[in-house]
Amino acid sequence: MELLAPAGNIEKLKTAVHFGADGVYFAGKTMGLRAFAGNFSDKEIFEAMGYLHERGKVGYVTLNIVARDSDFEGIDEYLKVLEDAKVDGVIVSDLGLICYIRKKFPSLNVHVSTQANINNSQTVKMYCDLGAVRVVLARELDLDEIKKIHQNNKDIEIEAFVHGAMCISYSGRCLLSNYLTGRDSNRGACVQACRWKYFIREESRDDEYEIEEDERGTYILNSKDMCLIDHLDKLRDAGIVSLKIEGRMKSDYYVASVINAYRRALDGFANFDILHDELEKTSHRRYTTGFYFGDNNKEYLESSMPVQTSVFVAKVVEDEKDGFVKVEMRNRFKVGDELEILSPDDNFLKTIKVSSIRNHLGEEIDDAKRVQEIVEINCPYHLKKGDILRQNN
Repeated sequence: MELLAPAGNIEKLKTAVHFGADGVYFAGKTMGLRAFAGNFSDKEIFEAMGYLHERGKVGYVTLNIVARDSDFEGIDEYLKVLEDAKVDGVIVSDLGLICYIRKKFPSLNVHVSTQANINNSQTVKMYCDLGAVRVVLARELDLDEIKKIHQNNKDIEIEAFVHGAMCISYSGRCLLSNYLTGRDSNRGACVQACRWKYFIREESRDDEYEIEEDERGTYILNSKDMCLIDHLDKLRDAGIVSLKIEGRMKSDYYVASVINAYRRALDGFANFDILHDELEKTSHRRYTTGFYFGDNNKEYLESSMPVQTSVFVAKVVEDEKDGFVKVEMRNRFKVGDELEILSPDDNFLKTIKVSSIRNHLGEEIDDAKRVQEIVEINCPYHLKKGDILRQNN
């Protein structure tokens, strides 16, 4: 199965590849549903696709907004950029846009977005007849339904979300952001109002007796994060060919941690307790299997804020040399601290006791506290560019 990673910018794309993603999905500056993710300029799209193809990886570009007539202005120029950059697929939800692409740019492979809300075999067949090569099914389906859809549609690939934040609304169709802030959730500007902390009071007692879910507050519209790492064999048996990780708005540390865990699971890593622990170390809400094993509506809800058990401290920017490694500081660390290694190779989970920190002038310092400062630290292992250092809580 393909392990498909999110990328909000070129750095996250490279992080995903470093930690073992088979493919990456990202957006250009237009028509994507994560307008505030950073995203890729036309030049960066060419750079990204060159980087991926040189390493035998694939890249898909999202064009999954609910399109209006104005969105078609200049669309030919943009689609030509994607065609010339040799993107491996475009992820689209709008039926008109799908037909437009198939007619005018038939060399572009169309993947139908989860925003299209595909729930049945007949809808999949319709998209297949239109020329789509892959469908990303609605997140509300269970495994038996997915298996039946696959059995009835062997000529089209099935992709499904397996990890990350889930929208509380049906297949991501929500107007809460529009209503509260005027930012259109279906056109790339979702403010994620479902994640906000709310206050509930009994109507006649608006000055007291605030109702809380727990000591953290009230999160009545929140959802748990999805995690299917224990069930990859069942997903394969259901006909799913691409495992999609959510998170184009997440940090490169999130991408690294999650892709590393799922890559190891797919490659036969035996100790799943370590992989479970790995998924706790990056920011997340409590995990759920969503609807894959039945209609678990209540179990799907979350009542709290995200948590994590480790802190992203530094990213390796050059391979280790002569017992030192150059890193970019992300969170403060000091001489005497013990840092844990996140790496796709055998250095995974080894630790470094920091005994020396050198600044960019080669001067010894005791405390790396300047934001994104480049420093050198002692390192007994051959770390590579892209590896990560963290501190466990």
